[in-house]
Amino acid sequence: MFYNTQQKRLPLPEYGRSIQNMVDFALTIQDRAERQRCANTVINIMGNMFPHLRDVPDFKHKLWDHLAIMSDFSLDIDYPYDIIRKDNLDTKPERIPYPSTKIRYRHYGRTLEVLIKKACEMPDGDEKDNLIALIANHMKKDFMAWNKDTVDDKKINDDLMEYSGGQLYLDDVILKLMETRMTMNRRQRAQNNNHGYNQKRR
Repeated sequence: MFYNTQQKRLPLPEYGRSIQNMVDFALTIQDRAERQRCANTVINIMGNMFPHLRDVPDFKHKLWDHLAIMSDFSLDIDYPYDIIRKDNLDTKPERIPYPSTKIRYRHYGRTLEVLIKKACEMPDGDEKDNLIALIANHMKKDFMAWNKDTVDDKKINDDLMEYSGGQLYLDDVILKLMETRMTMNRRQRAQNNNHGYNQKRR
């Protein structure tokens, strides 16, 4: 019995052994025009294997790149595109630096710290109060995702004051805004659920 594992390793296994055999056959064709026609046929077959990608930009270009790779860049034909260079296959992407910024409380995340800093820089007024209420409600949601137990406003207030260096805190105005926002969110969710239920009944 002859197993595929005993055969030559496929450069692009997603196309299968049959397509690779076609490419290998194209390499043996002596007549350039005939070799070109064979390559065009192979490209069409490769494209038919992935019909859902036909509308993807540069799909045809990628197919010709793949043909070059499968032929080990030795198929002498007229490529309709500038194909990828062999040495570019081994080029490693540039290393992406990992953010080294320390997050005080990971369950709140880095974005919350940015929002709190922004709120500290804002002048007093309705806009600032609404932002603080939004931040506090967001802190509640993040805290509950991390700790399934209940969370009280005192804990949120303590963390908010620690983050802001005592500049931001939950006074009666902020607490009232928080409650208003939570009520509106609950009402919106209920309306969405009712709408979905009514749609199902239809």
